[in-house]
Amino acid sequence: MNKTIIVSNRLPLQIAIEEDKLNVTPSVGGLATGMKSVHADGNGVWVGWSGITDEDLDEDLKPKVNEKIENAKCKAVGLTEADVEDFYLGFSNRTLWPLFHYFLEYTKFETEQWDAYKRVNEKFAEVVLDTIEEGDTVWVHDYQLLLLPQLIKDKRPDVTIGFFLHIPFPSYEIFRTFPWRQELLTGMLGADLIGFHTYDYERHFLSSVKRILRLDVNFNEITYHDRIVKVDSFPMGIDYGKFSNAALVHDNPDTKKSELQKRLDTHLNEGDDQKFILSIDRLDYTKGIPNRLRAFEHFLNTYPQYKEKVRLVMLAVPSRSNVPQYQKLKRETDELVGRINGEFSTVSWTPIWYFYRSLPFENLIDLYTSSDIALITPVRDGMNLVAKEYVATRTKQDGVLILSEMAGAAKEMNEAILINPNSLEDFATALDKALTMPLEEQQSRMKILQKRLKRYDVEKWAEEFFKTLEATNQIQEVAVSKKLNDTEEATIVEQFKNAKNRLVLLDYDGTLVGFKDNPQDAKPDAKLFNLLDKFENQNNTRLCLISGRDKATFEDWYAQKDYDLITDHGVWMREHKEWTPLEILKTEWMANIKPILETFVDRTPGTFIEEKEYSLAWHYRTADPELAQIRTLEINTVLTSMVANNELSVLQGNKVIEIKSSNVNKGRATTQLLRKEDYDFILIMGDDWTDEYMFEAAPELATTIKVGYVKTKAKYQIKGPEEVRQLLEKLTLDA
Repeated sequence: MNKTIIVSNRLPLQIAIEEDKLNVTPSVGGLATGMKSVHADGNGVWVGWSGITDEDLDEDLKPKVNEKIENAKCKAVGLTEADVEDFYLGFSNRTLWPLFHYFLEYTKFETEQWDAYKRVNEKFAEVVLDTIEEGDTVWVHDYQLLLLPQLIKDKRPDVTIGFFLHIPFPSYEIFRTFPWRQELLTGMLGADLIGFHTYDYERHFLSSVKRILRLDVNFNEITYHDRIVKVDSFPMGIDYGKFSNAALVHDNPDTKKSELQKRLDTHLNEGDDQKFILSIDRLDYTKGIPNRLRAFEHFLNTYPQYKEKVRLVMLAVPSRSNVPQYQKLKRETDELVGRINGEFSTVSWTPIWYFYRSLPFENLIDLYTSSDIALITPVRDGMNLVAKEYVATRTKQDGVLILSEMAGAAKEMNEAILINPNSLEDFATALDKALTMPLEEQQSRMKILQKRLKRYDVEKWAEEFFKTLEATNQIQEVAVSKKLNDTEEATIVEQFKNAKNRLVLLDYDGTLVGFKDNPQDAKPDAKLFNLLDKFENQNNTRLCLISGRDKATFEDWYAQKDYDLITDHGVWMREHKEWTPLEILKTEWMANIKPILETFVDRTPGTFIEEKEYSLAWHYRTADPELAQIRTLEINTVLTSMVANNELSVLQGNKVIEIKSSNVNKGRATTQLLRKEDYDFILIMGDDWTDEYMFEAAPELATTIKVGYVKTKAKYQIKGPEEVRQLLEKLTLDA
């Protein structure tokens, strides 16, 4: 039976070694809960680090730990103390975490830590690859393992891989500062489906892919080599039933109250106007805790009528306490709490109750159900599940959620009061609004929130991602439906060798050579000349290069060669070094079109005009991809009426728009070439949509091959120029 391999930095287990005794308990985090149906209840294996370094596992203890881990349907990746220091505490949390949360001032770019990050991702890949069997699916999670999808795909291209990022993906302007940006994007693109919490993160990722890797993006699909990578957003939910049911039990009068609940009740019973404002976070600089404290101080000064009536209950869960930024944050938080309490406290009232600790689940329910307002205001957060947990526990559908616009959860929780976490005025106004909100309005908002969160819980999140991941298999099948396989290639080679009269018709840019930022840099190299010479020297073989390049360029490059050449998309043909026109064209129109293209060059940095004898080409390969996308639409709109009146056509090539006569295309030139002789073997190869005219004009016996995996009329598809040359080498092997 096929299985799902879940991969995350940590296993969903808590492993403790106390006095040589081993204690293993399941984790209760959101990811562990979400993956329960896939892992524990399904045919799944979880790969991750156990939390114990190799140095802490002696030879006697190691087999016992591994046995416990395997019994829990898990496999451990061994990490050393150096790995944990440089990969996890270092690169993951001092580089990626602050960078992705827009804290550039905290971001460190250390080559040694980057090397450790690569090394540990490779360790994870080894364990995953040892675990994979035919038909398995892999689901990789989060920022610690961004390189892992490609490491797996390189070794097992047949395996379906999903990746989900649980933190924000930053804007291009932030991400471009990262020294290893190409490697990171390439690593993620090993996945067949890449998931984010929100469309904003998805959009930022696609923008970076377009601008940094210069890949084609069609809506949310990326064309990457011979694959289509799909990108989508899946807002993560919570175990709604767990929190809702716990709150129902808590509200039952027969339920025994905890000591914390008794103390909370004591203060709430002081009067009907007593209110708790709840704040729960990890102590992390992304959560905006100092901002929240200053805002609460501003609120008390702005609305003094709430003094001695409201309390801010702040639970800060310790996090990464050995990292300098977190130590500084702890000191700042302690000082702010102390100063505000010192300023406002009375004999019977303390404005802030501050807890720096973790609390058991039961006490969290005490806080959720006792608080009239939840104040969740991170300055940047991938999702924030605390906001959703609070909503799930409001069994009477009362209470108000104040939520930062910068939390991913804000995109699906519009019924909350949304604020800018950097605005003290927003805080104060929102708190006043929440404290005075009529019960009817509270219930109206909460009812909608609860309905949505109950329907799209964490299991639904996992189910939706997995369903979309399975659907990507169909996308891949369509993308490579004509992919040239080894058997078909062998047949082509055999047909070529047995043929008595052969025609080999080859496009140039994108087929024999890769694209260059400057078209003049794509001159044929010595290896290409040697390869083409082999065809030219074979008996009964006619080689012809057919291109949109201008006559002068090809004459310069191939002056000393005897190859047949067709240039300008089919205007000129060279046979036996003699040029003859295939079409008689007018050029008066160019004087009217060129000034229009020049205005677009002026407004679009990185673009230029290539002026040929019979056409004009606007190149935008080095322009900003998103700006170029807008400009191409504008150019097409502007030129539509002009070209129709002048019998011209606009060709959309690979990062180029070319205007030429409507009477010229490669298909017409191919037809004229085919009339000259009878061939029993015809090979036509091209990458551009202008080459589709050749494929249409080709007879049934012809072998037509599209370079690149896009929709085509060709019989076969091949990856790129390197693979083209490899095929041509096989055809000339005995030459």
